[in-house]
Amino acid sequence: MTVKRAVSHEIFGYRIVSAAKSPVISITLFALLIVFMFADSIISNVSLQSAAFTEKEDSEVLQTPKVVRKIKSDVPSVPLKFSAERNTINVDNEKPNSLVSFSGVREEQRIGRFGRKLPEYEIFRSDDLTKKFHGRVLEFSNQTCEVQFFMTWISTAGSFGRREILAVESVFKAHPHGCLMILSRTMDSVHGYRILKPLLDRGFKVLAVTPDFPFLLKNTPAEAWFDDMKSGKKDPGEIPLAQNLSNLMRLAVLYKYGGVYLDTDFIVLKSFKGLKNTIGAQSNDAVCKKWTRLNNAVLVFEMNHPLLFKFIQEFALTFDGNKWGHNGPYMVSRVVQRVEGRPGFNFTILSPMAFYPVDWIKIGSLFKMPKDRTDSRWVEAKLHQLNGQTYGVHLWNKQSSKLMIKEGSVMGRLISEHCVLCRNIYSS
Repeated sequence: MTVKRAVSHEIFGYRIVSAAKSPVISITLFALLIVFMFADSIISNVSLQSAAFTEKEDSEVLQTPKVVRKIKSDVPSVPLKFSAERNTINVDNEKPNSLVSFSGVREEQRIGRFGRKLPEYEIFRSDDLTKKFHGRVLEFSNQTCEVQFFMTWISTAGSFGRREILAVESVFKAHPHGCLMILSRTMDSVHGYRILKPLLDRGFKVLAVTPDFPFLLKNTPAEAWFDDMKSGKKDPGEIPLAQNLSNLMRLAVLYKYGGVYLDTDFIVLKSFKGLKNTIGAQSNDAVCKKWTRLNNAVLVFEMNHPLLFKFIQEFALTFDGNKWGHNGPYMVSRVVQRVEGRPGFNFTILSPMAFYPVDWIKIGSLFKMPKDRTDSRWVEAKLHQLNGQTYGVHLWNKQSSKLMIKEGSVMGRLISEHCVLCRNIYSS
């Protein structure tokens, strides 16, 4: 535009000087000025349109990867795998846990979204595997079991990693003739079988079984609750529903069959054989030493125990999917506070040292490598305490899952002493 003004100024200057000399020249110069201005306008418009078109193209190019990712998410690759062990063709269609939270939305919206996604949730599905559940449990339990253990796993088989395997190994180190059943549809697969095969090859009795939730909850106070949830009538809450279903499943399987339930982030240090109808305190009052909170990561109960019935009843009546722990540790604490000491409820509450010797805030200290003589003395003292006074250590996986087990640490020493395969300890 600066050039245009300069040229225009020169033309106007020439016109002023020469206008009196020749009207024809003046008219010619005026026409040239008009043509010049019109051409400049055309060029400017073309440039703006070109810029707009380029911007649109750039925007479309930037959006393309998003479209590709969406397509990949909606249509996952489903490889076929042949299982020589079971002589079957199995489809590995492991999605990330679909029982995710619906945070940041109103209750009505959450119920609506949950209802629309219900067909995707395999935990609610009934099929040939779920129909065989009770028979498989009875067949497995007919073996000579020193102690019957249960775990739950409502996630992909691929996420059942080294830390979980070490927990399983610790069960068999302390109970060579024990039995462990993992309630899990994803682990009841070719992938899951391969994960557990090294233990099976050593003769340990471990089995992953697809649970039958309706069967487990039949004739319990949670039967109607589950039916309402399955039909999309209940609010699952903001907390991932898988977490709360695991809280309920452990209660139901112990009520139906009896045994020991363990979280998959619990390292067993000594035999549970002498325990009966037992729950552990997570914390005690510093002055009076009475428990202030219980936890449900470890439960030892006979079948049909009245306390388990009360737990299931409280779960169904007071379910709140928006509060962490409300349907788990806080729930068992509420119930025990009401029934403790009443006739008919015979159970034992063990001190925090039994199952939760290290609080979740301090769990990181067990993973650290000693740096000096003082640290080494602390490690030795802690190992002496744990090996002598506790049945096992809850690792509080939410806090410790990203921590590496360092050589020479308390966890490194404990795992080395209480594993059976003892592979890749320091990469866990």
